[in-house]
Amino acid sequence: MSLFINLTLKVWRQSSVLSNGDFIEYKVKDISVNMSFLEMLDQLNENLIANNEEPIAFESDCREGICGACSLVINGVPHGREQGSTVCQLHMRLFKNGDVITIEPWRAKAFPVLKDLIVDRSALDRIMQKGGYISVNTGSAPEANNLLIAKDVLDDVFNFASCIGCGACVAACKNASAMLFVAAKVAHLNSIPQGKSESNIRVVKMLNQMDFEGFGSCTNMLECEAVCPKQISSISIANLNFEYIKNFI
Repeated sequence: MSLFINLTLKVWRQSSVLSNGDFIEYKVKDISVNMSFLEMLDQLNENLIANNEEPIAFESDCREGICGACSLVINGVPHGREQGSTVCQLHMRLFKNGDVITIEPWRAKAFPVLKDLIVDRSALDRIMQKGGYISVNTGSAPEANNLLIAKDVLDDVFNFASCIGCGACVAACKNASAMLFVAAKVAHLNSIPQGKSESNIRVVKMLNQMDFEGFGSCTNMLECEAVCPKQISSISIANLNFEYIKNFI
């Protein structure tokens, strides 16, 4: 197997939120199979800069699969076809020499494209501001063992808390729904003792804000679960609906 491959990239280019965009084709040569996908884009940008061309704008931060900033749709799949991983964890050894790769940003009304592959995901932050917190008295931290939590509950809490808010669930959903994101955050906070007092109002506030931001509704296609880099279960959506309905019974 060759350690280097040549690729054709079809990359979405858009100068601003007010402009129209289009796919531009680039040829990249001698890409090491040991590179990550973002390192490959870095090399492409170095070539563009060397030729006095505008580099491709894309987001990244930790490059360790933790922050969720590397929000790209690769060949029609958010974060690419490697399950349980983000774009920064995607390696070029998964592609073949001569492959054509289409790269585009998240597609959702609530995620306007700012430039090229960068979208504005602040709508998720505003959902969190509505209820993604716990109100407690300030002071010294209590002894952890004073708040006993069953092992099975704690396991679920950690699983739901692993959501990195990348928005892949929104990008994959035909309705651009943020239900898996909201469900994970609500399940995390509502399951721990400190979050019980605000559990009802939290659900209502966060879902109302989700609707206000322009996200669609869930129709149980489960594409969100399939592309979630942290593999959060769609069962959390059923639990979210149950928590919401309890407010009106």
